[in-house]
Amino acid sequence: MRLHGFFRSGASYRVRIALGLKGLPFEQTSYVLRRGDQRQPAYVAINPQGLVPTLELDDGTTMTQSLAILEWLEETHPEPAMLPKDPMERARVRAFALAISCDIHPVQNLGVLNAVKALGHTDAQVNDWAKRVNAEGLDACEKMLVGTRGPFCFGDKPTLADICLVPQLVNARRFGADTSGWTRLLEAEAACNALPCFADALPERQPDAE
Repeated sequence: MRLHGFFRSGASYRVRIALGLKGLPFEQTSYVLRRGDQRQPAYVAINPQGLVPTLELDDGTTMTQSLAILEWLEETHPEPAMLPKDPMERARVRAFALAISCDIHPVQNLGVLNAVKALGHTDAQVNDWAKRVNAEGLDACEKMLVGTRGPFCFGDKPTLADICLVPQLVNARRFGADTSGWTRLLEAEAACNALPCFADALPERQPDAE
């Protein structure tokens, strides 16, 4: 398989973690987002949104949107599982993952940040906005884990929730968010980063890292 992405992209980061967790080998093709590589015709031909990531299978079939890719990986390579067996627990894990991927992460997309700057806001104002969204969103995620057992978000194994959380914490720090109060989130992050599939997926360990 080939992962089309970028080392700093949180969505690409999620897919790298999941592929590692499932023990699936893959190659990478990088697109420098600030340079607009993802909007070139050759890439838009495989991902009409011009976004990363795209997962390309050996037969040339492509999939877009990180959460859809993660669900496909879970359905086609069920072990080790990224979702609990209990339906209510599955719903809680998905809710946590969606809170990050739908409500927090999108405002850090380069296209969104550039659009806000184009409205006349300064770099500092845009970064402060991204920092606030991270802080408010991850505050809520911390509360979503009240009463859950660790060390991971939902028990003794990483799930879809952890796969979304770890990249978001990297983004939160990049924008200067104070992470010190997120006891459960940091516990889960530490447990994740002790695993090779998370450690190998770190942005700074990617071949295109700057």
